[in-house]
Amino acid sequence: MSSVPERSEVDEQYTWDLESIYATDDDWEAAYEAVAERVDDLEAYEGQVTDDAETLLETLELRDEIMREVSTVSAYARMRRDEDTTNQQYQALTARAQSLAADAQSAASFIEPELQDLTREAFDELVDEEPALETYDHYVDDVLRMKPHTRSADVEALLADLSEVTGATGEVYNMLSNADMAFPTVEDPEGEAVEITQSNFTNLLKRPDRDFRKRVYEGYFDEWESVRNTVAASYKNSVKADVKTARARNYDTAREAALDGPNVPVEVYDTLVDTVHDNLDKLHHHAELKERALGVDDLQMWDLYMPLTGDEGPDLEYDQATEYVVDALAPLGEEYQSRVADGLDSQWIDVYENEGKQSGAYSGGTYDTQPFILLNYQQDIASMYTLAHELGHSMHSELTKDEQPYIYSNYEIFVAEVASTVNEALLTNHLLETVDDPEFRKHVLNEFLERVRSTLYRQTLFAEFEHETHRLEEAGEPLTADRLDDLYRGLKEDYYAPATIDDRIAREWMRIPHFYRAFYVYQYATGISAALAIVDDVLENGQSAAEDYLEFLRHGSREYPLDLLRIAGVDMSSSAPIDRALETYGQRLEEFESLLD
Repeated sequence: MSSVPERSEVDEQYTWDLESIYATDDDWEAAYEAVAERVDDLEAYEGQVTDDAETLLETLELRDEIMREVSTVSAYARMRRDEDTTNQQYQALTARAQSLAADAQSAASFIEPELQDLTREAFDELVDEEPALETYDHYVDDVLRMKPHTRSADVEALLADLSEVTGATGEVYNMLSNADMAFPTVEDPEGEAVEITQSNFTNLLKRPDRDFRKRVYEGYFDEWESVRNTVAASYKNSVKADVKTARARNYDTAREAALDGPNVPVEVYDTLVDTVHDNLDKLHHHAELKERALGVDDLQMWDLYMPLTGDEGPDLEYDQATEYVVDALAPLGEEYQSRVADGLDSQWIDVYENEGKQSGAYSGGTYDTQPFILLNYQQDIASMYTLAHELGHSMHSELTKDEQPYIYSNYEIFVAEVASTVNEALLTNHLLETVDDPEFRKHVLNEFLERVRSTLYRQTLFAEFEHETHRLEEAGEPLTADRLDDLYRGLKEDYYAPATIDDRIAREWMRIPHFYRAFYVYQYATGISAALAIVDDVLENGQSAAEDYLEFLRHGSREYPLDLLRIAGVDMSSSAPIDRALETYGQRLEEFESLLD
């Protein structure tokens, strides 16, 4: 039987070094207690934040020191939990850290309402008195911008206190999907029982045997069907929380509230959806090409993850994947490349799947730690691309920390997904230029096409789903399981018109954890569009374009997202980068079609 190892069975060199944060859990406990005691120190400044320049600086610096410590305490607990989501000890530490973070946010909640009593001119006068306040110039500009949507200190404190509750649906969903749900085992063509997991599901749908794929697909979604009403209730209440929080902050819609945080106009969202809809013919061409490549009369949903090459692709050991990734980053300069290589040798990465481990992948860590990357490496090309992706996030954090103070270290997702996807695009270019094996090259080309399909098209589909679910809630219409299924099925029919849309795929919305962070996923689609434009520029113009891109990374969140991307030469207020990415996708589809011919 193919089984997932226990955590203790994974070689230490392939696990992340969380001991570099706290050597023991007792050290975490000490850090937790120390920062918990400091949270109350903020109370002394309430009502006095803008009395004079010295007090304002003291308030902001104390708040930043506390938040830095809280973020490190929280990151350690969360990552320990993610090593094994069934571990009750680390579930408890994570819950305590979340409560501490909520307490800290609540304790600091008076600061921004008091800052909003200032005018821009008044703040400039305080900077003249205390030049160290210049560090906070963009931050204060952002706070003043949000004045129409910031409530009184009492209401802000209440909203901060409630954040732990309003975010609870995501935690419930996470525990259900990663710790409590048990997916069936399926017998493969060789008679071996294969355990379906959250991490290996899409990989199993790349197996050549079509009947096996069908059984994996049905077994997986039938398990989701068994918790359908629970997940529908969880998601419905997540949407309700988004809508009510937006209204509490004087926004007309939850989408407007979500996009206004990073100062991204809703027109950017609409331009993405409209541009993708204008180019659905390319996605339909991809589906038709896949049907032809697989030699099937009807493309089913269990065929969708199959590569155009018709097989799983070559096995790719992790160490070989790291070599490819590091080599691919050469156009960004020797310093960038060497820092990635050093990180790979310094236990940044938790590589392999184990029992209970959080599914998926992410880049973590804090301003005061090294980067940490969670993977569930599956010995394939797709996992190599995920490695490149997460290293892009980590290097963005590293370069930001080099140049920016803590206040600007938490850059917006809108720009974060550019950094990750630039690495992917550079990897594609490197492999197509340097690897001679024609079969390997086919799989790389297929990976590019699948990345665009799953990142630009799929995430835009998700964005449409989120927009509509929140619109329905705002209109007072019930979000039942049936309504959610119908909505999702309709979108699938639009996007994948040449394929057969069955009843099980209507439940796919249930397996998307990103929906519990509303209006997040569209940024993957804008990110890949911007990234492909940047890589084209770097490959065409060399060092000068690479330096512009690195300068963008070093800025962290010191400017608004659209302004940051302009540093790298990209204007996301227009459809041009999206059109350019979709044009490249269409060209690569034609390139692969010529291989079939």
